[in-house]
Amino acid sequence: MKLYDSGIYLVNGRDIVEESNASLPVSKEAAAKNTIAYGILEAHNTSGNMEKLQIKFDKLTSHDITFVGIIQTARASGLEKFPVPYVLTNCHNSLCAVGGTINEDDHMFGLTCAKKYGGVYVPPHQAVIHQFAREMLAGGGKMILGSDSHTRYGALGTMAMGEGGPELVKQLLSQTYDINMPGVVAIYLKGEPRPGVGPQDVALAIIGKVFANGYVKNKVMEFVGPGVAALSADFRIGVDVMTTETTCLSSIWQTDEKIAEYYEIHGRSEEYKELKPGEIAYYDGCVEIDLGEIKPMIAMPFHPSNTYTIDELKANLDDILADVEKKAQVSLDGKIPFTLRDKIVDGKLYVEQGIIAGCAGGGFENICAAADILRGSSIGADAFTLSVYPASTPIYMELAKNGVLADLLATGAVVKTAFCGPCFGAGDTPANNAFSIRHTTRNFPNREGSKIQNGQISSVALMDARSIAATAANKGFLTSAEEYTGNYTNQKYFFDKTIYENRVFDSKGVADPSVEIQFGPNIKDWPKMAPLAENLVLKVVSEIHDPVTTTDELIPSGETSSYRSNPLGLAEFTLSRKDPAYVGRAKEVQKAQQAIQDGGCPVEALPELAPVMDTIHTQFPEAGEGNLGVGSTIFAVKPGDGSAREQAASCQKVLGGWANIANEYATKRYRSNLINWGMLPFLIPEGELPFANGDYLFFPGIRRAVEEKAEVIKGYVVKDGALKEFEVTLGELTDDEREIILKGCLINYNRR
Repeated sequence: MKLYDSGIYLVNGRDIVEESNASLPVSKEAAAKNTIAYGILEAHNTSGNMEKLQIKFDKLTSHDITFVGIIQTARASGLEKFPVPYVLTNCHNSLCAVGGTINEDDHMFGLTCAKKYGGVYVPPHQAVIHQFAREMLAGGGKMILGSDSHTRYGALGTMAMGEGGPELVKQLLSQTYDINMPGVVAIYLKGEPRPGVGPQDVALAIIGKVFANGYVKNKVMEFVGPGVAALSADFRIGVDVMTTETTCLSSIWQTDEKIAEYYEIHGRSEEYKELKPGEIAYYDGCVEIDLGEIKPMIAMPFHPSNTYTIDELKANLDDILADVEKKAQVSLDGKIPFTLRDKIVDGKLYVEQGIIAGCAGGGFENICAAADILRGSSIGADAFTLSVYPASTPIYMELAKNGVLADLLATGAVVKTAFCGPCFGAGDTPANNAFSIRHTTRNFPNREGSKIQNGQISSVALMDARSIAATAANKGFLTSAEEYTGNYTNQKYFFDKTIYENRVFDSKGVADPSVEIQFGPNIKDWPKMAPLAENLVLKVVSEIHDPVTTTDELIPSGETSSYRSNPLGLAEFTLSRKDPAYVGRAKEVQKAQQAIQDGGCPVEALPELAPVMDTIHTQFPEAGEGNLGVGSTIFAVKPGDGSAREQAASCQKVLGGWANIANEYATKRYRSNLINWGMLPFLIPEGELPFANGDYLFFPGIRRAVEEKAEVIKGYVVKDGALKEFEVTLGELTDDEREIILKGCLINYNRR
């Protein structure tokens, strides 16, 4: 795999010409317009300026731990009907097993909203969000926005993006998605995969190469080259969905007759569109991949970029496991003993669990290939278990019809319904100290159900379904699918849409205002939020120095997901697995802001504020009644990797958070979530911090600084009776984003 140091030209879709060696009859600017991505973005841009995009999407999609908050926000902002097709799936809180009636109450909220506002409702267990979108929503040249980070349908010719809920709210209110024109990086494929190599192997190889260096961060990955034709539609989909883990903005692929066949199989031939780059296309970078050189891969705990070939791991088992353990202590803050070397049995790595599931692993071809490897064998009667989750009921039905389901069950595997649970900690949680291998999307610490604060820890590694099946056939001892020497049957897929016709509610875009929304007791409105004050006092209530902080650490997944329709209830879990003292500290500071909003005295509500204000008044005597805001902030080196969930920001906001301070934001998604909830996305240079956890910070004239687009903002550490000056920046903000921050949140902005 080769990463080019500069831009490249792609000539006739096949030949790479490095920018430094280029002598072509077209300018760089003209050639940049010949990418597939440029054409799609241009067709959806409403600004008239291709450097400053204002995108309107064709369709929207959400699942049941995001759609309640999104619709509640849109309702508070004046929603009357869904202006574009909006699909509400139910694939996360599907089990209805936590929190009493909470989960099913959310589902009924979704169904009644689909009726009232003119949407589509997919009941639990019918399909995971992204599989339904592939089967029923994607279209060549279209754009889809989803409130899940793995919203990726580029293999089908659809540019899709996963964002926090407020960005979908904007689309529901006929507003736009505003970004600078992103860079476009060619992912140039050549050759063809060797037997036993699946889409997860290719994806992990790419992630391992580009995540740490940010090669494709916030850019569009455009898959081109002769190797694309060697991959089936399912294989491309399996690679595509994992592009999220590179921190790219979106993805798009050249399309061909195999994608045309995919649409034909699903009864939507009219949605196919041939997409390919122009005769000479310019890309801002290029990742050149020889598919034949990729071997079965494994991403060790605790990140999808922590990659090795399975052969490499087996050959250097003790050394690599020791390195993984060392890295893990950074993620786990040294709070709990952690080892994987106790999994070595007679020189082999023993695994307790295998999972093939969800938007990444639950595809038809992955499951059929796994069944081929397992056919006639047994997973054994020891600790190892294997669970398979087909990504949709139509896939499940076809597996039943063609015999694959029976083959899997005969081995001792368990086949379950379409559900995202294993991916975020709400299903198949491993035992304490267990090691799980999964064809899912992520393997962050604690994401799959372990809880450090309770002394519980389990480890997840990512692998392809084929090598998981080979390991299962070997009774749990880690095995590469290349060791399987049998044949693959390559079953043909037949899609039966009957189940959707029978069970999915589709309003056909017709709203019925007479429908009453069904609210459960847990569904609460967003609390009122104040506008940004002229001067701001912030207390640092958490300080995180991990290289990257994931959204799972900011607001845990798993059982907490049931409370996402209750902003205050969910906020109690904020940072609970990273900094359990955070919530108490934030709520204590929040008393001061609440006193201000109630017309009272913040110092009386928070006595420790008295010496802080006395010190501030030595230089800023005007700061006080009528022009002061008080809240909390956190520092993290690089927060926001992973999920698109807005709650990573909104939970801080409802607890009185006014800002994050970071050296860098891991994703655009998380930074956008902060802005949309009225939080200041401060940036501070790397190096020794001028403040520490527990310190008070003062930002005089912060409102004016936002209004006047100040490039540098002065702050002060208020400590020991003195003010110590430091500087932060806000990065680039659109005029609308500035107004949202000034108003206090997107809801307030839309009430203007």
